[in-house]
Amino acid sequence: MHRARPQEATAKRARLYRMVTPDHVCPYGIKSKDLLERKGFEVDDHPLRSRDETEAFKEAHGVETTPQTFVDGDRVGGLDDLRVWLGKDDAVEDEDETTYEPVLATFSMTALMALAAAWAFEGTVSTMRTVELFIAFSMCVLAVFKLRDLEGFTNRFITYDVLGRRVVRYAYVYPFAEAIAGLGMIAMVFVPGVAAVALFIGSIGAFSVIKAVYVDGRDLKCACVGGDADVPLGAISLTENVMMVAMAIWMLTRWSLAL
Repeated sequence: MHRARPQEATAKRARLYRMVTPDHVCPYGIKSKDLLERKGFEVDDHPLRSRDETEAFKEAHGVETTPQTFVDGDRVGGLDDLRVWLGKDDAVEDEDETTYEPVLATFSMTALMALAAAWAFEGTVSTMRTVELFIAFSMCVLAVFKLRDLEGFTNRFITYDVLGRRVVRYAYVYPFAEAIAGLGMIAMVFVPGVAAVALFIGSIGAFSVIKAVYVDGRDLKCACVGGDADVPLGAISLTENVMMVAMAIWMLTRWSLAL
């Protein structure tokens, strides 16, 4: 059935059917209502108050999901369909599409954290300590991503890490080692041990990425931000490991000069 575009509609009115039960309020329904209202539609909101009512609605309209939006008697569809229909998105985003957004968001935030910390404690941001804090904060945040789903991380990590493939337990230890190294860099304590840990895992990680991507030419997903992110293995992954190696060398150099 042809569905009129918004500019063809005779009235800016829409009917929205969404699940609103005592134990579940559909987030996509809330977003659909908000999107319609922001686009100037008067929304005739029809909350589905129970699971039985929701199932009856889906059966009556031959749909598998809610929410569902109708304009001028024509069914537009769910939230993704509504976005496309309103011209908000050219196409529904592919859930499996690779993206660098998680890593870029992480590095942007840790950079701002480092600048804020340096300004708070040193009164300036143009110091080597700002760089140290940026790398340390990044390691800690990336470790959290890995630890929130340790099994998912290890499943992906052992597909390319040369040591993790041979010693699976190393894959489970890696996020903890990264976190310990990051915390040690922030506090600047136990410098030789912290630097040794960072140098060890960073070197193996860098070698593994180079071998998997640039030598073997494998198309893999990176485990740097956990096992469920669609970040491609490559330059970003290599950067994480190179930063650890560089920071470890810098810490050892500064520590030895201070002796």
